[in-house]
Amino acid sequence: MMRQSKKMEAIPFSPIRKIFAEVDKLKSEGVDVIGLGIGEPDFDTPAHITDAMVAATRNGATHYTPNKGIPELRKAICRKLKDEDTLEYDSEEIICTVGVSEGVFVSLSAFLDPGDEVLVPDPSWLNYSHVPTMNGATSIGYPLLEKNNFQIDVRDLERLVTPRTKMLVILDPSNPLGGVQERETLEKVARFAIAHDLLVISDEIYEKILFDGRKHYSIAAFPGMRERTIVLNGFAKAYAMTGWRIGYIAAPADLIQVMNRMHMYIVTHTSSQAQWGAFAALEGSQEPVREMVEEFRKRRDYVCERLNRMKGVSCLVPGGAFYIFLNISGTGKNSEEFTRYLLHEANVAVVPGTAFGACGEGYIRISYATSIENLEKAMGRIERALDQLEQPVPAL
Repeated sequence: MMRQSKKMEAIPFSPIRKIFAEVDKLKSEGVDVIGLGIGEPDFDTPAHITDAMVAATRNGATHYTPNKGIPELRKAICRKLKDEDTLEYDSEEIICTVGVSEGVFVSLSAFLDPGDEVLVPDPSWLNYSHVPTMNGATSIGYPLLEKNNFQIDVRDLERLVTPRTKMLVILDPSNPLGGVQERETLEKVARFAIAHDLLVISDEIYEKILFDGRKHYSIAAFPGMRERTIVLNGFAKAYAMTGWRIGYIAAPADLIQVMNRMHMYIVTHTSSQAQWGAFAALEGSQEPVREMVEEFRKRRDYVCERLNRMKGVSCLVPGGAFYIFLNISGTGKNSEEFTRYLLHEANVAVVPGTAFGACGEGYIRISYATSIENLEKAMGRIERALDQLEQPVPAL
């Protein structure tokens, strides 16, 4: 058998996908499993966006586009960044990507060399830990702790930075925590990045899903940060466009020209139809976004209130995204044990906190991006399972 490359030997199969392979198996056996693990809105893409995609296709948008994307979409992204984030970019400083996933891969791979280090939130979306490994670099986790309301503590960054540190990653709002960084926190992080001459990746895919009057701040807008920041964003979460695979990178021209070379050789360009849909998303009505966010808020409030009345578990009320990072330390089980327990005892699928980093031990991630009916049923099942926790835990 052909041997895999050395770099891939260190890359595990996604623990999230491992769980959902087990979910699929149980469902095929007729088990009614409620999924609270997938990070996907349960809404359909708003009609004006799909209509725009269909119209563009019928009008001939079935050919190659420029590598960076159609000019109309890149200009619309520039308008959005200026109006909402006070960020000034030229359309040539935008790359339309195959989802934010490609943006993550390109932004890390274009600048990391073997031996480099990148500071990554712990917990965080697992791609940020594994893509550096593919490039011979090392991801160094900096802790985001519940006791600090999941804010970045610059003292941790100072403790972990070395002469080999090249990049710093920020997820704001956070997957899996739902935490939102405060302006004062980002000011301190910006000063740290400048002092250590770091390139910063700011993943802002959940920026529109905010609650309780919170405001999103892009670190790229802070003094001295535009020239060293790569902003990643997209359409999957706020516009319920996960299957469209459309995101974007915004960065200074000297950084963009490096990333565009990699983007060109990986995918040439993202789907022409998806680009026209994304253009309609930015230029059309934002009312569907507001309606989705309000529905997420109602679900968040319901789930947090129920969970915080259950024995052995507790959670902070998240300020953004659609995740709850549930503290399970009172159950006496570790994250993977408790995840298996809920799956087999309660028929509820969640994700162990350890899927997102070592600091995720003692937690599980719950996604409330499902109907209130499913959430009500799931909360009842979890509560009953907690009441009979002494039962054995089946192994995966």
